Parts: sequence; C-alpha cells; structure tokens
Amino acid sequence: MNRIRGTTRLVAILGDPVEHSRSPAMHNAAFAALRLDYVYVALRVRPDDLRRAITGVRALGFAGLNVTVPHKQAVLPLLDRLAPAAREIGAVNTVVRENGRLVGHNTDAEGFRRAVRALGFRGRGRAAVLLGAGGSARAVAWALAGEGLRRMTILNRDVARASALARDVRAHGGPVVEVGPLDAAMAADTVGGADLIVNCTSLGLDGKSSPRVAIAATPDHCLFYDLVYGARPTPFLRSALRGGRRTGDGLGMLLEQAGLAFHIWTGRRAPLDVMRAALRS
Repeated sequence: MNRIRGTTRLVAILGDPVEHSRSPAMHNAAFAALRLDYVYVALRVRPDDLRRAITGVRALGFAGLNVTVPHKQAVLPLLDRLAPAAREIGAVNTVVRENGRLVGHNTDAEGFRRAVRALGFRGRGRAAVLLGAGGSARAVAWALAGEGLRRMTILNRDVARASALARDVRAHGGPVVEVGPLDAAMAADTVGGADLIVNCTSLGLDGKSSPRVAIAATPDHCLFYDLVYGARPTPFLRSALRGGRRTGDGLGMLLEQAGLAFHIWTGRRAPLDVMRAALRS
C-alpha cells in the first residue's frame, strides 16, 4: 500500500454496488510499482447521491475517477467536457481533472475490443447478442460495430432502452441491429446464429443470478463473455461451460480498460503485468 501524505493524489471508483471491485488493488499496485504518489479507493454512491458526489470530487481535488454501474450515463451532464469517444458512445467510465475541469472518457469500448481479441474473437462478418442496454452495453456495441460486425441483437428488460441504443448504432453506419426483450435469449431463433453473447447486465454481481440463454441452440464455437467478474466463474459462464461453450469473464476487459485509464490520469504507460498479477491475487 502506498504511503499517504498531504501531497497524495486521490483517484476513486464510484458505483453501487462497489464492494466487489478489484480496481483498488490493481491500481494501487500499479501506482506503487511506478512510485507514483497516488492512491485509489472505492466509494459506494447511490444514484440519488451522484450529483452531490461529483460536487464533492470537485471540492476535494480528486485527480480522477472510474465510474461504474449504474452511473455511466447519469454522470454525463455532471461533467465539464466529454472526450470524442465518450460523447459518441454516450457513456463514461473514466474521468480526469484537467485544469480544474472534469473531463469524461470511455475506455470500456477499447478495453472490451482488446479483451475479446485476446480470446480469438474477430468481429468482421460475425453476429453478436448483447444482453442489456446500459452504459456498459453502449461501449460494447460501439466496439463491436467498429469491428465490422454483420448483425447485432440487443436484448433488454426495457425494450425502449434497447431501441434507443440500436438507433444510435445505426446512425453511425453500424451493422444490422435488432432488439427484443431480455427473455428472448431463450428463443433458438434469437441466439441460433450468434458467434458471441455478452452479458452487459448487472445480473451475476450477487453470485447467484444470471440472464437465461438457450445455450444449446448456439453454435458450438459461440463465445460467452460476461462483463461481471468474480473469484469463480459467474453463473452465466458456468451455464455456458456446462454446455461446452467457450467463455471469458470481465477481468480481461477490466485490465485493458484500466490500463488505458491509468495512462489518462498519470501520462505514464500502465504496468499491465503488475496490474494483472494484482487481479489474480
């Protein structure tokens, strides 16, 4: 753990829940490895308190933030400026203080792209199903659309929210996009041609819940990726493994997006090997 002094710069992750986050261990290991006078903490912020929390961040001089569920879209109007990717995606996961102004970035999209590429997935000409339509799903949708995806299906409890995301993806000349309710993932004709299925919901954070998917209807090569991560495979991934499908959890994306955020805050190249070891421990 870094020594905390009067000069120490503070970075935090804001979310609800946030107790499960491995970001503090990962970033503090990176700060220590490069001997940077920073410290990273996790702060639970309920949705009704987000505006006041950002006011506090300004007053207390935080160097930067990560923003996680459920604040990635709600934080947008509370910031002074958005980087181009964050503005286009419509979601922020990283904030940096620049000359007293809070600037929002999105490193989730590139982090996801790098994570699934490491698992051998290439999007061009492929089909993907996204479960969820919140801030994380927006980043995943943009990452996949930029990879030349052929078809994207967005399923969400609130179909209107899925439709809004679909309109935004189509407006940028992306793939064919279809929408439906979350339980449509149990229909063979919805997931039967999927090369990739991504859980972008918060289901699984409790270690028990999971979106329901007709796994047997998916192609044998289909990759199941869960943005949720834990010490063990999530219920979503356990079901996929029982069905003989390939899987990946959110630790890969967490590492990649964190490395990008680290560089935004510090201007230094992130020590990914150190951060990876901290995640594994």
